Amino acid sequence: MEGVVSEKSVIKVAAICGSLRKASFNRSLLRSAIQICNESIKGMEIEYIDIAALPMQNTDLEVDGTYPPTVEAFRQKICEADGVLFASPECNYSISAPLKNAIDWASRPPNMWANKAAAIVSVAGGGQGRRCQYHLRQIGVYLDLHFINKPEFFLNGHQPPAKFDSDGKLIDLAIEEELKEVLLSLQAFTLRLSW
Repeated sequence: MEGVVSEKSVIKVAAICGSLRKASFNRSLLRSAIQICNESIKGMEIEYIDIAALPMQNTDLEVDGTYPPTVEAFRQKICEADGVLFASPECNYSISAPLKNAIDWASRPPNMWANKAAAIVSVAGGGQGRRCQYHLRQIGVYLDLHFINKPEFFLNGHQPPAKFDSDGKLIDLAIEEELKEVLLSLQAFTLRLSW
């Protein structure tokens, strides 16, 4: 059966950043997640999927059931993934425009998000991305995208002490352990959904 994950196979996770900024803390968090996974989580691979090249979602770009090449490539990556790891800042009490655009493209028929496990992590200011995560969960209900409930991960990246070094590498070991717990929960939930 297509898309089924067995205990012996490797879970493939698509990592998507809602910020296009090169020095984004959310992108740094995804890099850290990939490193943690490679070093200490067997049976799961995380691939960063860049959404910067996606055109704005516009049905005029859909021709005879096909999409622009960059959109087709993105949709295929989501289709091949068993789960999704989102990292996004909060923008105007919600998710960022680039992330919403990516979600909309992959939801066009057939919906590539359906029946996948997902997790959200956020680095933001004072609200730490809570409203962003809440809105993303609401969108997930319609898309049949299933989010882990716990642990939740919110981080104020600007509050001392520094969480990232000047190269954007996560340097807070406690935060790194929290991120690992999110990844382990995503792995376990993905396996449960495949039963």
